[in-house]
Amino acid sequence: MGGTGTLKAVFFDRDGTLVVDVPYNGDPALVQPVDAAQPALDRVRSSGLATGVLSNQSGVARGMLTLEQVRAVNDRIDALLGPFDVWEVCPHGPDEGCKCRKPSPGMILNACKRLGIQPSEAALIGDIGADIEAATAAGSPAVLVPTAQTRAEEVSAARVVARDLEHAVALLLESRE
Repeated sequence: MGGTGTLKAVFFDRDGTLVVDVPYNGDPALVQPVDAAQPALDRVRSSGLATGVLSNQSGVARGMLTLEQVRAVNDRIDALLGPFDVWEVCPHGPDEGCKCRKPSPGMILNACKRLGIQPSEAALIGDIGADIEAATAAGSPAVLVPTAQTRAEEVSAARVVARDLEHAVALLLESRE
């Protein structure tokens, strides 16, 4: 995956990657980490890398949930799997043309700025093509971890595909050795 050895952070998509996807979830009680989330995060953290979560939350723009509900869900994820060094949430809808909503690179760029690193020093792990496209646009390495919702063309377009979250982290960490 490049072997540059400069990886300083690993960012994760939230729904479908770190936690089981519950569409437009505003209820912290429904948060359920995916099986490999804790071991994958433990490995990233024990390697001395920062962690972050980058999440499109268009349900806010659609009036299906509030930013307060998104924060409550994120707080629950942080309590179960955290602490994360940085959180970035895009509350905009797909037609708003914002610069933060994946596949745009805004959340990656913001998270990197907050951590004081370059986008090339942060990788993104996600479950759909928009995650990978955002990383590519930012100049960050990316790993796709397909789920049942991932389209076949997204899998074939991804440069690096992992079988699960632990495998994705292993691929990233092996590339820095």
